[in-house]
Amino acid sequence: MASAASTTEAGFSGVLDRGLAILELLAGSAEGLTLSAVSDQLRIPRSATHRLLTALGEHAYVRQEQERGTYVLTSKLQVLAFRQLCASGLVDAVQPVLNRLAAQAGELVRLAVADPRQLTWVARAQGARNGLRYDPDMGMEARLSCSATGFAWLACLDDEQALARVEHQGYGSVAEFGPHAPQTPEQLLAQLAATRQRGYAVAVQTFSDWMAAIAVALRHPVSHQPIGVISIAGPVFRFSEAKLHEVAPLLLAAAAEVQTLIPGSPALMSPELTAQSVREGLVS
Repeated sequence: MASAASTTEAGFSGVLDRGLAILELLAGSAEGLTLSAVSDQLRIPRSATHRLLTALGEHAYVRQEQERGTYVLTSKLQVLAFRQLCASGLVDAVQPVLNRLAAQAGELVRLAVADPRQLTWVARAQGARNGLRYDPDMGMEARLSCSATGFAWLACLDDEQALARVEHQGYGSVAEFGPHAPQTPEQLLAQLAATRQRGYAVAVQTFSDWMAAIAVALRHPVSHQPIGVISIAGPVFRFSEAKLHEVAPLLLAAAAEVQTLIPGSPALMSPELTAQSVREGLVS
């Protein structure tokens, strides 16, 4: 008799594996996917796909858009992740530092936590009091190839590791992101070299044609591996490149302060040192 593992070449033999694969797939599709698209992309039989989507829907992890017939993720995973994040004490410990930095810089400040392949924004403070404000949702995955947050993290890795992570996620296109978004390994490595030289990352119209940002990586106090990033971002007409360098000392000081808080955070001191420890058992 064939084993369960041999029943599918795709490797999704277990119900849990298949369910998690569906969540991961839907997480990358803002508009959702049809049942047949999920089935085809994951090579799961349509009948099994329907049962899994129905079960996920009954537990409020996905919902079906009636007009299009597509399945989309609900916010339940984010709610669970941030509930655990708050319980870890990370946000409570770091938030005062973010608030102070945002007030000093007058722009949006964010904290991203790393896992082996990606960065996820988990906390923020808004310093802009009037005019155009950038207010993205938390729980989003940072685009490594064209964000200051991505540059700061990747610059802590060797070039081979950095390129591997970007290849896994993909390069952000100029059409979708900013006109100066790196499109080749050579362009990206030039950004990382500049980041290493100055000690912080700068991104002007790489993530968006109207946005500029500066970022500094956080390192684990024992392993010295990069485990997170603090960034400041704002509209480029107000947050010019000269202004970025002007606020760099404030950002570096805030990052140094957060470094002193890391030993008290189970989420950041865990052996894996990853965002996965923040959302243990979750897919976002």
